[in-house]
Amino acid sequence: MLPIDEAAHRSRWRHRHPVDKAVLGLGLTVLAVTLPPWPGAALVLVTALAVLLGPAGVPGRRLWRAYRVPLGFCLTGAVPLLFQVGGPDGFLAWADGGPVRAGHLLLRTSAASLGVLLFAFTTPMSDLLPRLVRAGVPAPVVDVALVTYRMSFLLLDSVRRVRQAQAARLGHTTRAAAWRSLAGLGATAFVRSFDRAARLQAGLAGRGYDGTLRVLVPEARVSVPFTAASLALLAALAALTFVLERPLT
Repeated sequence: MLPIDEAAHRSRWRHRHPVDKAVLGLGLTVLAVTLPPWPGAALVLVTALAVLLGPAGVPGRRLWRAYRVPLGFCLTGAVPLLFQVGGPDGFLAWADGGPVRAGHLLLRTSAASLGVLLFAFTTPMSDLLPRLVRAGVPAPVVDVALVTYRMSFLLLDSVRRVRQAQAARLGHTTRAAAWRSLAGLGATAFVRSFDRAARLQAGLAGRGYDGTLRVLVPEARVSVPFTAASLALLAALAALTFVLERPLT
């Protein structure tokens, strides 16, 4: 199991309805994108970080390990705004207002990423996917997503075991051996994934599969107080942004 999935299953909000957490997490994401980056996105970033480390109970080290990947993409997208290609100053020069635009983009994207991570760290996919049928998503699409999600962990476990076996047989001692091991790993994973898919299809056919996977979904109800508190927090962030925008800029 991936660390973020393990954290979602152990979250303090594990048994809350996904709608409760979607209102808060995705609401913060929407605010980060729509509000002025300063101070709106900065307030959203601080709020999302406080909720993740506080009420949601996400360990800081695990949060950083998951957050550094989207943060790297945010930095990569912000750096080109610092420069301009061509013009009177030469082939490559500093862009006018580049640092401001880069900072605004970095604030927006990093805050929006934390909002998405808030939802991901508190909502297991096994709780979310079956409920999408009630939201109007076609059942076959949900079934394919659910099977793919479950089989991905089996495939990752197979890859880990093959890599351990290769390392035990000195398959990573030289660069040439590492490339041969990588090619063998890809071929083995490809064959095993097709084999597992064929066995899964045979098993479903033997159990009278009629086009719908029926799974047990944990009972949960939408919490009106939690949703109301989330909406109040979002409204307070929006109001505070517009109050502080002029003095801070």
